[in-house]
Amino acid sequence: MVALTSKPHHKDVDDGDTVTDFMAQERERGITIQSAAVTCDWKGYRVNLIDTPGHVDFTLEVERCLRVLDGAVAVFDASAGVEAQTLTVWRQADKHSIPRICFLNKMDKTGASFNYTVESIREKLKAKPLLLQLPIGEGKTFKGLVDVVSKEKLLWNPGSGDGKDFERKPLLELSDPELLKEATEARNALIEQVADLDDEFVDLVLGEFSENFDLLPAEKLQTAIHRVTVAQTAVPVLCGSALKNKGIQPLLDAITMYLPSPEERNYEFLQWYKGDLCALAFKVLHDKQRGPLVFMRIYSGTVKPQLAVHNINGNYTERISRLLLPFADQHIEIPSLTAGNIALTVGLKHTATGDTIVSSKSSALAAARRAEREGEKKHRKNNEAERLLLAGVEVPEPVFFCTIEPPSVAKQPDLDHALKCLQREDPSLKVKLDPDSGQTVLCGMGELHIEIIHDRIKREYGLETYLGPLQVAYRETILNAVRATDTLDRTLGDRRHLVTIELEARPTETSSVMPVIEYTEDVSEDLLKTSQEAIENGIHSACLQGPLLGSPVQDIAITLHSLVVHPGTSTTMISACVSRCVQKALKKADKQVLEPLMNLEVTVTRDYLSPVLADLAQRRGNIQEIQTRQDNKVVVGFIPLAEIMGYSTVLRTITSGSATFTLELSNYQAMNPQDQCALLNRRSGLAKVF
Repeated sequence: MVALTSKPHHKDVDDGDTVTDFMAQERERGITIQSAAVTCDWKGYRVNLIDTPGHVDFTLEVERCLRVLDGAVAVFDASAGVEAQTLTVWRQADKHSIPRICFLNKMDKTGASFNYTVESIREKLKAKPLLLQLPIGEGKTFKGLVDVVSKEKLLWNPGSGDGKDFERKPLLELSDPELLKEATEARNALIEQVADLDDEFVDLVLGEFSENFDLLPAEKLQTAIHRVTVAQTAVPVLCGSALKNKGIQPLLDAITMYLPSPEERNYEFLQWYKGDLCALAFKVLHDKQRGPLVFMRIYSGTVKPQLAVHNINGNYTERISRLLLPFADQHIEIPSLTAGNIALTVGLKHTATGDTIVSSKSSALAAARRAEREGEKKHRKNNEAERLLLAGVEVPEPVFFCTIEPPSVAKQPDLDHALKCLQREDPSLKVKLDPDSGQTVLCGMGELHIEIIHDRIKREYGLETYLGPLQVAYRETILNAVRATDTLDRTLGDRRHLVTIELEARPTETSSVMPVIEYTEDVSEDLLKTSQEAIENGIHSACLQGPLLGSPVQDIAITLHSLVVHPGTSTTMISACVSRCVQKALKKADKQVLEPLMNLEVTVTRDYLSPVLADLAQRRGNIQEIQTRQDNKVVVGFIPLAEIMGYSTVLRTITSGSATFTLELSNYQAMNPQDQCALLNRRSGLAKVF
């Protein structure tokens, strides 16, 4: 059983010592950056919990963990309801078809509203909430829960600050007439909701219990809720306050009762392994003493220490030296681990995030042969198992970058090593070398992301590095079609290399990061067979650096009209000529800079709405709507990334620290001529940028 928590980015971890937040930065900032796996036992069940970040800069962490989950717990702030980042994580869970339970946290916080949050789940997430609990009181008066399924009340001991001290009593007409009436109405509504979604349950309700829903046993209702949760037609909703441990015990009961066990999740590739080992490495951490630690989800078979395993992606065999059970930063050594569990392995030196691990190469080939016999998909044999298992983590394109310098040239190899290790852990971090200045450039998902990488290099690798100013990752495109011809004629030794090429570059209708490549009938097929790869390599390399800012070029199509190649010309020369010709065409065309546009959501009290709107207007912000969220206003709109640098400090100042905001990449859009002109003037004389 695996459950996920995803919190809004401003999660309040009061003492900063959450078990799953084990990086120093996480404890200081009170947010989760990496996903930590924790194993615990609850009433005879083994629960593997993965705590993932809710901050938008760390979306990739969530993405790669969702792939190994059987079920998820989505955690909401009861005073804020569905926030921008909640939507992102919810969509990611939809993509991976993960059954969910909703937990409305912080019910004891001032401004908490159970009904508001449930309504926002219904409206914004388009989900069907099943209310399994009702709160007794809200905010400061939050003192207990009503269990709708069993018609019982849970009251916490008022003398104890810990929610572990509670008593469970049946609701009686004599002592709680109001609560009983409310619970009965909620239970009847719940039965009707589940009956609408589950055929087996509707037959039972209409048959035996149509006269009186009160007689319907809780077990029958729980089984039906389990079925609709696993089918993802509805989501059970529970509430509590995690900080005080309130409502956590019923939540754990709900996880074991309603979310699927590993046996209930149907992974089609498993039938071909016939019980042999099949696991997915979903996270890599570097430990100073033990080297790389690889977290893996075991889908079938058993993992033991000293076991040699085969990595399908890299096509090599490695040996697991030790096997650990993860508990945040404490790990317990164990002799073996079976399917459905999360293992932490020591000794895998080359395995990276997203690799598929099997017992041997022959096991992978046997599984591929079985798959082929089933007549599923006719692909290359050695790719069969990998293709079926790996959804592949979609790494989002970085939007920010900055140069990073070691304290001295002698420390450059240490910095390279640190960055290599960090990239294995975090695929959303890109490291490039600026060809003009020779500087190392970090590309990341946001200010916080780059700041934390900088911090980790200092803490974990003892390197005091210097960051250059943050730069925005612009893109470029062209506005009209242009033709260009080029000839490359060189004699190297006794070989003459001669290529003549004519091509056309034009803007595409649809957005595409990679150039669309087409060939006319004039280009001979025989020539294409031998040189197509070289042509496409040349086009791709030319599109990496545009003529205006040296930024990548997108939304273009290249059509090759003619290609004449002298016999004996090397493919490298063909690539070089194509690349030069594309650059020539791009220079001739009308050029346009594209800038990253962000979805912005600012939550602010009414008193400070005007200054926030005035400030956004100065930043080229485009306000879409202003929503009301209880006592707050939520400003939703788009804003260019370049205008939002250091926005958190400004927002704190103009709202006296009372506002919060979330940012997420929406798309790339064309800059208007004045802004583009100003940008190019600022950049002239500066070093070329990626």
